[in-house]
Amino acid sequence: MNAISPGMREEWRSHQQLAALAQRQHGVVSSRQLQRLGYSKSAIGRASKAGHLHRVHQGAYAVGHTSLTEHGRCIAAVASCGPTALLSHTSAAWLWGLAPECPARIHVAVPKRGRNRADFHLHHAPALNDSDRALREGIPVTALPRTFLDVAATAPRRLDRMIERAERLELFDLREVDSLLARTVGHPGAGRLRKAIAAYRDPAFTRSRLEQRFLALVREAGLPRPDVNTFVAGFELDMYWPAERFAVELDGYETHGTRAAFESDRIRQEDLKLAEIEMIRITDRRLKREPEVVAKRLETHLERRRREMRSSIA
Repeated sequence: MNAISPGMREEWRSHQQLAALAQRQHGVVSSRQLQRLGYSKSAIGRASKAGHLHRVHQGAYAVGHTSLTEHGRCIAAVASCGPTALLSHTSAAWLWGLAPECPARIHVAVPKRGRNRADFHLHHAPALNDSDRALREGIPVTALPRTFLDVAATAPRRLDRMIERAERLELFDLREVDSLLARTVGHPGAGRLRKAIAAYRDPAFTRSRLEQRFLALVREAGLPRPDVNTFVAGFELDMYWPAERFAVELDGYETHGTRAAFESDRIRQEDLKLAEIEMIRITDRRLKREPEVVAKRLETHLERRRREMRSSIA
């Protein structure tokens, strides 16, 4: 049996590393990545002639196939535009799950001006920093706030639906958007984005949506409907069951996310306890993530309070 030479062993290791990289990147690699794996320009040329590599764009290759998924098309466009390029605009919105289809022409943000190509559109974005960058499904992409800003400038009619979708997916963070707008000067989408997020800054709007979700959960669980935003013992309670003297406070960051609110919330809970009203807190995030658990625990709390009330009367 012939021994495997060191050169053949190294070449085999490179092939294995290439296969693993391509698997992580939807079947696509860049020429820079190939060179880091030890492939010279001549070796890349030979692999292309042999059908192991298929050139998609300048500097981007499909490994062992010519049929690209939408993700493959996106990463090929980004790979072709350099190490700091990012999927952007409506293409980024699709990758974040905010649009049903990937645009036929891919959008890519690059730090230097360049010429558009047949399959993708280049956007000059020289001032992107680390907080504007993300990696999603193995593809470098603009972070969600920056994606909103770019969509606001180029496809404003889609912006409201995308923000609403991001909220449902628990991706929307008002603080991150505010941070972006604070350091963004002169971007054509800034005004539209500020207008689009104005409703999310209104506590009444936020509370109304949260209350609707909670009441829907109560209804679907077959629980008795509580009184809503009622005053008891001098306190306004979000949800209150009079017979059980039991209340639920619906928490969102916008109304309970400061140190002062944290302290006053605890005092309020003490005062309610002294008035023989038991209260629990249910967060917006928890209501979205585990509604069945919330409903079951709420049912348990109400049943326990009924027993306690009957016991106190007896």
